[in-house]
Amino acid sequence: MEKIRDILNTGSVTVSFEVFPPKKADAYESVRDAVLQIADLKPSFMSVTYGAGGTTAGMTVELADEISTRRGVPVLPHLTCVASSRAHVDEMLARYKELGIQNVMALRGDLPQDGRKSEDFAHASDLIRYIRERSDLCIGAACYPEGHVESRNKSRDIDFLKMKVDAGCDFLTTQMFFDNTIFYNFLYRILQAGIHVPVIPGIMPITNARQLSRSVALSGTNVPESFRAIVDRFQDHPDAMKQAGILYASHQIVDLIANDIKHIHVYSMNKPEVAAGILKNLSEILCL
Repeated sequence: MEKIRDILNTGSVTVSFEVFPPKKADAYESVRDAVLQIADLKPSFMSVTYGAGGTTAGMTVELADEISTRRGVPVLPHLTCVASSRAHVDEMLARYKELGIQNVMALRGDLPQDGRKSEDFAHASDLIRYIRERSDLCIGAACYPEGHVESRNKSRDIDFLKMKVDAGCDFLTTQMFFDNTIFYNFLYRILQAGIHVPVIPGIMPITNARQLSRSVALSGTNVPESFRAIVDRFQDHPDAMKQAGILYASHQIVDLIANDIKHIHVYSMNKPEVAAGILKNLSEILCL
């Protein structure tokens, strides 16, 4: 299975999608069907998220394996460390190796509901260093163009990001943003800080007003007035709101590609019609 760092080095424009496993096992089949429909679109790769405290670890592995073996799409399973022991991380790495998975997204992760923290890993950089010392996996990490909600300021946040890169991550993927200027400014700041690994912008197609409210509450992401106007106008019309959300995300991606950003990661929310809509809007652009 191909490493993401090699895919990013081809010079071609790439579009990848994030999917997530269900919280409960009895929903696995319906989620798997939706995820495989997204895989049928032949993205450059797909990432698979990991529940707080590893609550979906088994289904994350299973879903990643199905994407890889049944559809031949490179996978990037997530691995969080905030509540993980070294033994658990070793177990997950062994499972990935057994399945031929070559990539991992190394994250601190959200605290589980019981508040239990790891004694082995305090930060994502600790997990990245641990993995790098033990394997040749391609390692991705997260970054925050508007600053992490827990950081004192953006400068301090970039200091922590540099620690991740120095620990051995191969590329970065951003949290969602709705204003491309924020991303371009972020690229300038991290370049000044000596960060030179590929940075993949994360785009979230917002298809309903509740999704926007939840995303902003969790991440503190700035929402431009132009997009607020779209939500205000179409939020009571589900089909129109979905179309508008796909078009807005597509416009962001077109602008990014026009400004020589070659790699795009889309937070699909397990919605095949959203993923397909975006690729349809980009069909001729991706052929260039």
